[in-house]
Amino acid sequence: MSKQPIYLDNNATTCVAPEVLDVMLPFLKEQYYNPSSTYPEASFAHDAIERAREQVARIVGAGTRSEILFTGCATEGNNAALWGALRANPDRKHVVTTAVEHPAVLEVAKDLQRFGYRVTVLPVDTAGRLNAGDLLKALAPDTAIVSIMHANNETGVMFPVGELARLVKRVDPKIVFHTDATQTVGKVPMSLSKDLAAVDLLTMSGHKVHAAKGVGAMFVRRGARWRPFLIGGHQERGRRAGTENVAGIVGLGRACTLALESYREEERLRQLQQWLEQSIKAKIPNVFVNGEGAERLPNTSNFAFEYVEGEGILMALVDAGILASSGSACTSGSLDPSHVLKAMNVPFSAAHGSLRISMSRYTTGAEVDRLIEVLPGVIDSLRRISPYWDQEKNAPREGVDIFVQEKYR
Repeated sequence: MSKQPIYLDNNATTCVAPEVLDVMLPFLKEQYYNPSSTYPEASFAHDAIERAREQVARIVGAGTRSEILFTGCATEGNNAALWGALRANPDRKHVVTTAVEHPAVLEVAKDLQRFGYRVTVLPVDTAGRLNAGDLLKALAPDTAIVSIMHANNETGVMFPVGELARLVKRVDPKIVFHTDATQTVGKVPMSLSKDLAAVDLLTMSGHKVHAAKGVGAMFVRRGARWRPFLIGGHQERGRRAGTENVAGIVGLGRACTLALESYREEERLRQLQQWLEQSIKAKIPNVFVNGEGAERLPNTSNFAFEYVEGEGILMALVDAGILASSGSACTSGSLDPSHVLKAMNVPFSAAHGSLRISMSRYTTGAEVDRLIEVLPGVIDSLRRISPYWDQEKNAPREGVDIFVQEKYR
């Protein structure tokens, strides 16, 4: 039997926690009933959904469980947030978002432009931070919704969405404020009744918190100017049509309870993050930590190694039994770096050699140490075959920046 690889790509997806699988199985076997059916046997599934709703409400600090509705994923939730806010405010044609959002928001924004909506995309600085002044300047009398992620999926950089939402509401209380919290729920404490009290809509995904794929949740604040996106049935109090994924929802509820209990892991992960970044910078020359200096998630480190390709790094790590991801789009056949690193103005020479390491509460110090042991050799081997690297000097060749910029122009 082959050895299990070291998994360091938890921002992409997480393993299903054993406790989550245990509570899901009965609803895939003997308790398979449709929760909308009227016979007594189906009430067990219905009640289980309501318990899960309470568990999700608790982890995000919602005032009441009725403000939580279940979705198929965060992508559905993000679509529902944007389209739902615009449908509820037909006289408003303006949307504000940021240049580093997940494609589940940015691609929707592009689609909205094809339907005649105006979209303002806010820039970030070289550390990935947003300027609140830029946000306030972007607001217009017909702004319908502001959508700003809670934390970036590539760099882990966090935005102060609680304060940003309050600033927006002071300008115009009718503007809907949405945050994609896919990467923060279960990793950092939050409360929609306290620090995020001005946020109207929040979206999340189950498979980022050790629940199953195919289930997510959306917070819709009572009184928010929003209309349902999926129509066709009475499920979720008429706010999201479609027969509920009972097993997935029950698992999500259990995963949220486990995450609440594991917030103590935040400090341990922060220490591992610091150890990893300090070690890599000490062992490997010409490396950037993208987002360094900004407030970041404790589980995410994004490196940019100059004069190597991200695809080569990933392939070499796989050979060493380590699974990670790259911020570069090279795996899709494109030489373009990620839109996030472009927005942060990461140099050409480094943006193509990015590596994202994302941990979970199951990540061990020994696994991080193994990465620290392997990665310097990987980068050294790739630089040996790079035409832009002087192996004798262990530094870039003279004038190489000009050639690199020409290559990727």
